[in-house]
Amino acid sequence: MDPEAVRKSLEPTATVEKITGSTPARLHFYDPFVLSGVSIEAAEHGRLLCSFVVTPRLASPAGYLRSGVTATLADQLGSAVFFCSGLPSSGVSLEISVSFVDAAAVGEEIEVEGKLLRAGKSVGVVSVDFRKKKTGKLMAQARHTKYLVASSRL
Repeated sequence: MDPEAVRKSLEPTATVEKITGSTPARLHFYDPFVLSGVSIEAAEHGRLLCSFVVTPRLASPAGYLRSGVTATLADQLGSAVFFCSGLPSSGVSLEISVSFVDAAAVGEEIEVEGKLLRAGKSVGVVSVDFRKKKTGKLMAQARHTKYLVASSRL
């Protein structure tokens, strides 16, 4: 496991100053928008545990965590699990599915646990569970499948 690779994969790629500046920096707006406030609680071989608080910028007008934010975090944190497993690359997404079973309101702290299910020669699979930290109740569950080998035909 390379802790530095895990940390770098979850680091926002732009600052607020860069976002409001030139056009190329605006292309990196979504990473810091979603990843700001996410803290790494534990990183070990094949497992990553993070947490964040649902803030108004991540919520719908009704005050609940947006499903797109959950899906983006499943993508970003799921990809970081591959680095936790010692792989040199997080690969390319083949499929991401998210099942939503509860809502999270502004102010609630969410715990996100990503676990490596399989890392074969060319395909890897990660599960990502979103739980309310206070109660442990499952909020959403994602499965992220990635192609791990770069092909010269691509």
